[in-house]
Amino acid sequence: MAELVANIPIAVLMAVIGSLVFTLIGVVSGTDETATIAPLTLAVILLGVPPAGVFTFFLAGAISKHMTHAIPTMLLGIPGDTTAVPLLEEADQLRALGVPHLALRKAVAGALVSAVIAVPAAVLFAWILSPFGTLIETWAPWIFLLAAAGIAYASKAKFAGVLALIPFTALVLGLQAWTAGSGVKLATSYFLGIAIGPMIFDLLRVLVPANRTAMRRAEPSAVFLAPPVKAAVAQGGRRRRWASSPFALLDRRQVGAVAGTSVVSSATFVFSPVAMTVLMGELVRGRIKQGYERLTTVLTAKNGTTESTYIAEALIPLIAFGLPLSPVAAGPAAPLFNAPPVFSTDASTGAHTNLSSFLSQPEFLVFGLLSVAVSALIAYPFVMRFSHTAARFVVRHVSHEAIIAAFTALVIVVSLWEGGIMGLVVTLTIGVVSGALIRALKLHAGVLFMGYYVAVLSVPGIVKMLG
Repeated sequence: MAELVANIPIAVLMAVIGSLVFTLIGVVSGTDETATIAPLTLAVILLGVPPAGVFTFFLAGAISKHMTHAIPTMLLGIPGDTTAVPLLEEADQLRALGVPHLALRKAVAGALVSAVIAVPAAVLFAWILSPFGTLIETWAPWIFLLAAAGIAYASKAKFAGVLALIPFTALVLGLQAWTAGSGVKLATSYFLGIAIGPMIFDLLRVLVPANRTAMRRAEPSAVFLAPPVKAAVAQGGRRRRWASSPFALLDRRQVGAVAGTSVVSSATFVFSPVAMTVLMGELVRGRIKQGYERLTTVLTAKNGTTESTYIAEALIPLIAFGLPLSPVAAGPAAPLFNAPPVFSTDASTGAHTNLSSFLSQPEFLVFGLLSVAVSALIAYPFVMRFSHTAARFVVRHVSHEAIIAAFTALVIVVSLWEGGIMGLVVTLTIGVVSGALIRALKLHAGVLFMGYYVAVLSVPGIVKMLG
C-alpha cells in the first residue's frame, strides 16, 4: 500500500501528460495508434520514467485518443485513426441528417462509460486467467506461433496474411543474424519499423516520378466542416449549455448497449479491435428498429468498443501472462512488454521482466482507473467544448507533412541510439517491407508484431524443444 501511494504523484503527472499529448494528436485525422502511441510510450520508457508513470501515460493516452479521434470522424468525415474507420457509416448518415454534434457527443460519452467499465472488467478477467500463467509460459513458443497465425487469419488478408508471416519472419531472422555478426543486438528498431511502416512506404512511393506526379495537387483539398452548435434549445425556448455528463447524453438503452459490448469485447481480448468494433455494432444494430435511435446507439456502442478493446487487450495479457498475446499487446502496447534494456520478454523460456513484473493487480486497477479519471477531466471536456474549434484549427493550420517529419525524426534518433547505422538500416528495411504488406495485403501492424515475436521468440524456443 505504501508503495502504491508513493507512486501516485508520478502516475498522475504522466497520465496528465499522456492525456494532453494524445488529446491533441487524436484531433489530427489518420494518426494511427501504432504509429503514435507505441513510439512515444517507448520514448517514455527509455527516458527512465517509473513503471507506474509508464502505465498511466500509455493508458490515459490511448483512452484520450479514442475520445478525440471522434472529432475528425464525426465533423469532417475522415477517420481519426484505424479504429475509427468502422464509425464512418453511422457518422456519415448522422451528418447527412444535420446532427453531427449529437453524433460526436454520444460517441465520446460512450467512450467514457466504456473506459470506466473496461478497466475493472479487464483486471477481473486477468485475475481469472492468471492461474493458467505457468502453463501458458511453458507452451509460449507454440502459443505465439498459433496466436500469430490466428491473428493473421482474422485480418482482412486471411490466408494471405498467414502466408506473409513466413517471408517476414525469415527477414527478421536474417537481419538478426546480420547484426549479430557485428555484435549488435536490436529490438526497438524492429518495433519502430513496423509501427511506422506505412509512413516509410508512402515516403518511398513519393520518390517514384510517376507516383509523385499523380499525387501532386494544384490546390489544397476542400474539406467540409459541420457547423458548430454551442447550445441546445430547452423546453420553453430557453437556451442552455450542453450537459457534460455522459448519462445526460445517453438514454438507458444506450448505456446498457455500451455496458454490454464493453464487457463482451473485454473478454474477447485476442481478436482485432477493428473486427470487434464491427461485430459489436452489428449485435446492437439487430436489436433496434427505429432508424435514428439505431444509428446513435450503434455509433455509441462502436466508439465504446474502441476503448474497451484497447484497454482489455493491453491489460489482460500484461497482468495474466506477461506475454503480448493480443493484437494490441503486440502492437501499440508492445513497449510495455519489450523495450530493451528496460523491459524484456523471452517467450522461449517464458521468462519476462516487463511492466507486469513491477506492478501488482491492485496497482493495475488503481492506476487504470486513475488514467480514466484524468482522461475524463482533460479529453472529455475538450471534445464537448472545443471540438469544432480544434477541427477548424487542424484543417487550416496543422501540416501533415510537419507531423510526418516529427515522427520520422523521432524514429531516426531512437534507431541510431540503439544500433547506430545498423539500427537505422534495420528500421528502414523492416519499415519498407511492413508498409508494403500493410498497404498491399491489408494486414494490420499487430500481425507483423506477432511475426517479429515468432522470429525472435518462437523459432529459437521450438528449435530448442525439438532438439
